Amino acid sequence: MNEAMKRPYPSVTVLGSTGSVGEQALDVAKQTGARVNAISANRNAGRVETQARAFGVKACAMADEASARDLKQRLADTDIRVYSGMDGICEMIAATYGNDEVVLNSILGEAGLKPTLAALHAGKRLALANKESLVCAGEIVMETARRKGVPILPVDSEHSAIFQCLRAGAEKEIKRILLTASGGPFYGYTTEQLRKITVEQALAHPTWKMGAKITVDSATLMNKGFEVIEAVHLFGVTPDQIEVLVHRESIMHSAIEYTDHSVIAQMSVPDMRLCVQYALTHPTRTDAVIPELDLTKIASLTFRRPDARAFPLLGVATDAIRAGGAVPAVVNAANEIAVGAFLSHRIGLTDIFETVATTVSDLEKEARKETSLEGIFAFDSLARVRAKELLPNA
Repeated sequence: MNEAMKRPYPSVTVLGSTGSVGEQALDVAKQTGARVNAISANRNAGRVETQARAFGVKACAMADEASARDLKQRLADTDIRVYSGMDGICEMIAATYGNDEVVLNSILGEAGLKPTLAALHAGKRLALANKESLVCAGEIVMETARRKGVPILPVDSEHSAIFQCLRAGAEKEIKRILLTASGGPFYGYTTEQLRKITVEQALAHPTWKMGAKITVDSATLMNKGFEVIEAVHLFGVTPDQIEVLVHRESIMHSAIEYTDHSVIAQMSVPDMRLCVQYALTHPTRTDAVIPELDLTKIASLTFRRPDARAFPLLGVATDAIRAGGAVPAVVNAANEIAVGAFLSHRIGLTDIFETVATTVSDLEKEARKETSLEGIFAFDSLARVRAKELLPNA
């Protein structure tokens, strides 16, 4: 048996390689020797050049066309092909680099949807860290995966945990999913206290090191609302079968209660590299890339229900998946606009809640009826326009 056959790691294309998850995916590749075929980013051509040379990739893609031109000049002395724009990213995904390929999609936001579909249409296994693919178009994504016979391997820590726990039973045997949340930096705060929160405070997550947008989503519990939507699509459950629990220690990453009331949980130190590793090696496990969990050093594991009144976006997201159609896409689009305004100091944290809720209220009736991909993109655009109109100095 040759070395390639013995090696359990597939070759991988990393989309969003300069983001938090993308960088951790490349670290996993470095530690394990997994072959990195191609990488993509939005901008930051300098960092992509460094990554491309370090991993000897065959191709790179930049969503920003000016950055693509910059990168092409930087890599002019190599044989690395440089693709440009979103169409270029999808073209790069469709290219064949080997017989056993995984596309790891960690692109931020709704921009990750087209690459998700491109990977599935190309028949490549999809390691999914882009929440918005399932939030905006979950039914379309899952149906495409089924039709193409391509597995979707979740990279989010909570969904990776559920995916691992499913090895103890079948989806039809799930009674409920216990979806854990760290609670973010403002656990226990009242609405009045949340009104005074600064951007700097919101970006100080107690457990995870993430990008600015997802860190704010964690602080508002919008991120957990998106994860409820994802879980409905990934695991074939209803929203009523999902219970969100605030677990401050971030050791139990989620659990499944089966119909016999047996609860199977996945625990580890909080490190996204484990999720990346398992997505690449599933269904086998390989030597660790993260520190071991020492239970003797953990004083306690606590679980509480979230405060739905102080953090209403969790309920908004849950209601959106019940409504169906393009409503979850509306929630996502309005949230992206509102979070951007918060990060630029234009609005306060609780203004995010009001902007999202009002946008959904304005568009929900018609959005419920829309299930086509074109319609979802249309409502995404409408929601962004409406959310911007609600902001100060629109």
